[in-house]
Amino acid sequence: MGHKIGVQMMMLRGKVEELGIYETMKQLSELGYSCVEVSQIPMTEENVQGLKKACEDFSMEVAALSAGLEPMMPGAPGETLSTHFDKIVDDCKTLNSRFVRIGMLPINLMGSKEKVLDFARRADEMAERLSEHGIDLYYHNHHVEFQKFDGKYLLDLILETTTKLGFELDVYWIQTGGENPVEYIKRYKGRMELLHLKDYRIGQLDLSFLEGGDRSGFMQAFSNVVQFAEVGEGNLDMKSIIEVGVECGAKYFLIEQDNMYGRDPFDALKTSRDNLKKMGYRDWF
Repeated sequence: MGHKIGVQMMMLRGKVEELGIYETMKQLSELGYSCVEVSQIPMTEENVQGLKKACEDFSMEVAALSAGLEPMMPGAPGETLSTHFDKIVDDCKTLNSRFVRIGMLPINLMGSKEKVLDFARRADEMAERLSEHGIDLYYHNHHVEFQKFDGKYLLDLILETTTKLGFELDVYWIQTGGENPVEYIKRYKGRMELLHLKDYRIGQLDLSFLEGGDRSGFMQAFSNVVQFAEVGEGNLDMKSIIEVGVECGAKYFLIEQDNMYGRDPFDALKTSRDNLKKMGYRDWF
C-alpha cells in the first residue's frame, strides 16, 4: 500500500455526539479525508455499523481502533483487551482494521519503572495473541514515557522489553519530552506503521492577569502558553518528520489536535489538510 494521511477521531467526539458517526464521516469525506483512527468514540453496535456503512459509501478506511490493555484505573468502566477481547477482534474484522492501539499508559502505573515494564510484557503477550487474528497491537506515547531510569527513557525501555508490540509515536509528545522528533523516530525503525502528526506552538501570552496583580493567574497562563496546533501552523518541521517516518516504515500519518481552543474541528482539519497538500502530500489523502 501507499502512504495515507488520516484523522484521529478523538478530535471529532463532540461532532459524533451532535451529528452521529455516519454524518461526521460524510463531512470528513467532503473535506477530502479517506482514513480515520477511532478513539474516544463509543464502539456501540450503532457506531460500528455506522462506521462500516460510511466506509462503504464514501470509500473510507478505518486504519486503527483503540482499546486499553486494562482499565485506565482499577475498576474503571469501558472495553479493554483483557475484558472484551472477542468483541474488539470482531470490531476489527467488521471494519477491516489491522491495528489496535493502546492510547495511554494506565494512570496507576505511571512513574513506576517496574509496573510499566510489567505492563509492557503483558502488552507483548497480548500482541502475540492478536497476531493470531491478523491484528497488530500498537502503543501510543505521551510525555511521561520520557522519564529516565538509569539514564534511559521509559519509552525506550518499553521498546527493549517487547518484540511484537508496535509503536505509534506522537511527535508533539516527543517534543514535549525534550527530544527532536526527526531524530528520535529513527530509534523505532521497523516497529512503527502509525505516526501521529500533532504540531506544537507557543501561543499568545495572556497578560491581563497582571492588571489586577494576579501573579498566580499569570504564572498559570505562562505555563500553559505551549499549545497544540494545526499541522503546519506550529514549530515542528513536519515535512522532515513525515519523510523520516516513511524511512522508518510508517504507512499511516494521523492528524491529531488535542485542543482547538474554541475552533471548529472541521475548520482545524481543513487548515491541516491545506498545509499538508502545500508540503507535497496531496496524493496521500
